[in-house]
Amino acid sequence: ILAGGVGVPPVHWYGISGEYTMMVMDLLGPSLEDLLCHCERRLSLKTALMLADQMVNRLEYVHAKGIIHRDIKPDNFLIGLGRKAGQVHIIDFGLAKKYRDSKTQQHIPYRDDKALTGTARYASVNTHLGIEQSRRDDLEAVGYVLVYLLLGKLPWQGLPARTKEHKYEQIMRKKVETPPETLCRHLPCEFATYLNYCRSLRFEDRPDYSYVRRLLRDLFLREGHHYDSVWDWTLLSASRNKSLSAAELEEREAQACREREVQACRQQEGYDRHDRPMLSLTPAKERYDRAALSPAPAREVRDVCRSPGPSYTPPPRAVGAERHHLHLSEQRRMAPERSAGRYTTSYSPNL
Repeated sequence: ILAGGVGVPPVHWYGISGEYTMMVMDLLGPSLEDLLCHCERRLSLKTALMLADQMVNRLEYVHAKGIIHRDIKPDNFLIGLGRKAGQVHIIDFGLAKKYRDSKTQQHIPYRDDKALTGTARYASVNTHLGIEQSRRDDLEAVGYVLVYLLLGKLPWQGLPARTKEHKYEQIMRKKVETPPETLCRHLPCEFATYLNYCRSLRFEDRPDYSYVRRLLRDLFLREGHHYDSVWDWTLLSASRNKSLSAAELEEREAQACREREVQACRQQEGYDRHDRPMLSLTPAKERYDRAALSPAPAREVRDVCRSPGPSYTPPPRAVGAERHHLHLSEQRRMAPERSAGRYTTSYSPNL
């Protein structure tokens, strides 16, 4: 019945699979409830009015097909994807009902013994009173949705209740006690006018959709807005992307600064390693190192190795053992070994 309508997602298949009744339709974007949360639970007047224009159009089309939705709420309006990102779609016709006979065009009869059908938060006052729903009730529910999107909540949310029936009674009492002027006191007067118009409709009346659209469009233009499909969530996403880009740029600059500091430290270490003066050696150590590294004769090396320091005093020697003593002394000093900062001697008894 609704196939082909703008903002009505096409159904590709439906049927029963096992214990489930299934339906395949186009993939859509987030709901208005999701977007409200994304935008910190309050939409701008411009975005709300652009949404209202399309929501009224969707209801006019559905009503023209002889159907009332009966569950108008933010969760049942979804934004499209891709080229349809600026288009509002209406979904979930699980509680929908024909309000007139398709052949005779006869309107369904008036009744006042009906249980509440739909979502109590956005239901019309007549729905709470048990009156059969008609086109006027869908339109009134749209008014509550708009107030909810603009203010972030409705005055009958969070009321204490013991049971579901008690909760519905509390919500109904609060709605009846809250006239549109009080409900919309922080909003332009057009919203109160809208709700008063919906409540003034009789059961079988056809709403004047053109009047409702003109009422809200005049407010939109008077506020200096344009229908440019720039929504709150698109601006928020662009702002967050810009902030992310700025953060990335700042991180890159910080990384480059750290790399420059590391390079400067490395250059300074290289300068210190190559340009610092060498420590001078003691005369005896210098002579020993020079002798060990140069290809000097063995006799010269032995002389350098046993060269006494300035405070060295030769021990007394026996005359008869002078030759043997000198020979052993030379052998002892041929292989100096450093131990705890001193020289020790080692020799073979065969020499």
